[in-house]
Amino acid sequence: MELTKEELELFKTQGYLVLRNFADSKECDAICDIAKAHLKHKIPPIETESEYNDILDASVVTVRRLRQVYHRDRVFKEWMENKKIRPILKQILGESPLITLAHHNSIMTKMPQSSTQTSWHQDIRYWSFSNDQLLSVWLALDEEHDQNGVLEFIPKSHRMNYSPNQFDQKEYFLSDYAPNYNLIKTKQSTTLEKGDVVLFHCKLLHRANKNSTEQAKISFVYTVKSASSKALENTRSSSYPEIHLD
Repeated sequence: MELTKEELELFKTQGYLVLRNFADSKECDAICDIAKAHLKHKIPPIETESEYNDILDASVVTVRRLRQVYHRDRVFKEWMENKKIRPILKQILGESPLITLAHHNSIMTKMPQSSTQTSWHQDIRYWSFSNDQLLSVWLALDEEHDQNGVLEFIPKSHRMNYSPNQFDQKEYFLSDYAPNYNLIKTKQSTTLEKGDVVLFHCKLLHRANKNSTEQAKISFVYTVKSASSKALENTRSSSYPEIHLD
């Protein structure tokens, strides 16, 4: 499967693209069932809500993400090595894609009532590579919408230059800083259904609301990079293996 010229240009222009009904429903259910078991037992490594938001009570353990899922279960590994998506990744990157296990490689959650919102940010802020030829592959395992924390994007923000004043000390894009207002007003989001995949550039500004429903929102995200994008030595980005998708 490959993108049309129009789809490829849309990704390049806006920084993200939705592939509707890309993954099989049974595959999504298998991934979700295993993820729920790991979440129930809080199988490490995990990230908690209190790690993400330091004003929360650290004694209350709410899982925000399951980390390093590639080696957790064969079903996770098979999705990340999905052959149908490889030609698309190669089109976007212009080179053979590699999975970097250092970043994302996660089951992401928004737990009902106990999750927090995700602030505006660029993923590359905590990645260390020689160029920005990286993108994330997000799989919706069920419906994602405004009430349970669907992704929101600021289109074209991956092509913009910013000043340090536009970000806080943790490198989150400031929503209460006047020069950012007009850009944030251009945000876009779309309801995702089970099996939908979102591809987005590592420099694209994105965020998500908290989950205000009674059901957990569970998603799968991993990161791929071009072969020419090298992890910088002695950084987290170079501390995990990479998987070639030839």
